[in-house]
Amino acid sequence: MSAPAARRNAAWLMVIAAFSGLWLIERGLESVEPPQPSAAEAFAAGPGSHRGAATSDPPAGPAARTVTELPPPDGLPPSEPVRVRIPSIRVDAPVMGLGLGPDRSLEVPPPGNTNMAGWYKDGTPPGTRGTAVMAGHVDDARGPAVFYALGALKKGDRVEITRADGRTAVFALDAVEVYENDAFPDAKVYGAAARPELRLITCGGGFSKTTGYRGNVVAFAHLTGVVRTARDTEPATRT
Repeated sequence: MSAPAARRNAAWLMVIAAFSGLWLIERGLESVEPPQPSAAEAFAAGPGSHRGAATSDPPAGPAARTVTELPPPDGLPPSEPVRVRIPSIRVDAPVMGLGLGPDRSLEVPPPGNTNMAGWYKDGTPPGTRGTAVMAGHVDDARGPAVFYALGALKKGDRVEITRADGRTAVFALDAVEVYENDAFPDAKVYGAAARPELRLITCGGGFSKTTGYRGNVVAFAHLTGVVRTARDTEPATRT
């Protein structure tokens, strides 16, 4: 992703922080802060176990089945994401495209819809070669939101992104890290990638009643497979 795009996405995170933490402020329960990633899930800790549950989209009908394939070497052709699933933390949410607001920062998912993730629609689509960025609220005034448990992810966990072209791009978690607001690594999170990669972002890093969340939780993943619906006349290719 280009440097201007990285700067725009960094501004997006600041806007997300402004809409998060309302639940904790109103209830005054700092003990219910969302889970934070452990040091074992950071890049420096080395590879983790691939324990993500294998799930896929349900068959479209009696004459159809799902087929899991290896992704093409250069990734999938561009197609908008329509849904995100993370089985290990029970995320199953629609995805909306996000543009730029009047101040040139990225828009955020509507604060009234707790089960909605957002994707920067002028960036890399998930499954395409490069770095795709998806974000969601951690909470709102009513309670936890779509990415509340992002910090509980483990290396190897599975992320499924259903796309408008009917394919489901399957990603494996490489690491989950937390960064303070004043030390956010733009290049590491938003920089260009030679393979299809995904970043999932929400607020985290501890909470203050006066300033809100102190940072952001970022999950890093790469494309490992493609699930599609096939007719019974097609040969199955499983990995």
